[in-house]
Amino acid sequence: MEKKDRNKINRRNFLKIMGTGTVASAAVIYGCKPKNSVSAGGGSLGEVPTDKMTYRTNPHTGDKVSLLGYGCMRWPLRTNTKGEEEVDQDAVNELVDYAIAHGVNYFDTAPVYVRGWSETATGIALKRHPRDKFFIATKMSTHRDVPELRTLEGSVGMYHKSMKDLQVDYLDYYLLHGIGLGGMADFRKRFLDNKLLDFLFRERKAGRIRNLGFSYHGDIEVFDYLLAMDVQWDFAQIQLNYIDWKHASGWNTNAEYLLAELTKKNVPAVIMEPLLGGRLSRVPSQALDIMQQIHPQDTAAKWAFRYAGTPERVLTVLSGMVYMEHLQENIRSYSPLEPLNEEEYKALEQVTEVMLSSDYVQCTECQYCMPCPYGLDIPRVFAHYNRCVSASNILKSSKDDNYKKARKAFLVGYDRSVPKLRQADHCISCGICKPHCPQNIDIPTEMRRVDKYAENLKQEIEF
Repeated sequence: MEKKDRNKINRRNFLKIMGTGTVASAAVIYGCKPKNSVSAGGGSLGEVPTDKMTYRTNPHTGDKVSLLGYGCMRWPLRTNTKGEEEVDQDAVNELVDYAIAHGVNYFDTAPVYVRGWSETATGIALKRHPRDKFFIATKMSTHRDVPELRTLEGSVGMYHKSMKDLQVDYLDYYLLHGIGLGGMADFRKRFLDNKLLDFLFRERKAGRIRNLGFSYHGDIEVFDYLLAMDVQWDFAQIQLNYIDWKHASGWNTNAEYLLAELTKKNVPAVIMEPLLGGRLSRVPSQALDIMQQIHPQDTAAKWAFRYAGTPERVLTVLSGMVYMEHLQENIRSYSPLEPLNEEEYKALEQVTEVMLSSDYVQCTECQYCMPCPYGLDIPRVFAHYNRCVSASNILKSSKDDNYKKARKAFLVGYDRSVPKLRQADHCISCGICKPHCPQNIDIPTEMRRVDKYAENLKQEIEF
């Protein structure tokens, strides 16, 4: 009992944070810089308001949802006394406390996130707050072909375990996870043939699911099928950003089409990948120049968040915020939202042209390709390569003027970002990862491309 009381957030401290007009009084509690003068992207940030968050109303339940939603796919980790990795619960608690204090009330998790630890960690952090201060969203994560989970008994067991791990007796938002992955045949196995969808509708009627929806990747036939059903979906989760609006790749569909179809059916949209796996926060200098001609102080991330939040049918925009400075910057972007104007939309069309012509690996770091059976860290390999693309540090030739600087930046950063035994040179091209990639990346081919580039630099081979 004593341990439980210590785990509760101190009501006096929480009210103190909620009542302040600046972040200064929260600095001692959360360990952030008192003036919050620098953003994650290096731009000017200023104070982080506690009372200016933009909210959208769900037309089906009247929920007043913060435009910034907390994606709980990437909670911070730490090494315990046994040398094992685990969720850093103290850090999670601080992030959740800060988010709620600054108006964020939507938290999105799933049974498969953070190696299966996310729901438990999220539940511990949220349990310390009154239940009416947050909306919790989780998912029926049977999109990976695990036969025992796809039976009605197995799926219902996952549903009840989610509520147990989250320490709640009802779920505010519940999603059919990754509909479209595997096409109609797979959707039927997961939700129709086993009568699971009927069960979920009964749970919504009973009030244990307040809002029932789905997240979409993959075959558009499944998306269209769900919207054509004689039921009212309360929400749907789609990938939307200024690249995917008209230039979606892999298993995704243009967000322009998805949002229009949801609007026709009066289904509010929850947005995932507003930064496209972080790529839209690390744009090439040519793209950033276009943005800064209009707003010299704004980061690329702020542009992307404003884009994702501007459509009125968007209920909330999810961001997986592992670091306090990212959380602070994103809160600022929506406190309040400044919708994009015509000039800014045109600027982002130019930025899109730059991004599509660049050398990026189209990875969003979603982790669906993991774990690799041979120990490679595929998302980190691609993330390092993409960061170098953003910094204009990918060499086109060994005769480039900045060869020495770019060579050092890539190789030193590579070893720091990815342990050597988990780098691209250990890929055997088994292809096990390929079917799991929502972006439809030919992962073995891209790994060979990164490895060849790294080897050219290591051996100082002319190219």
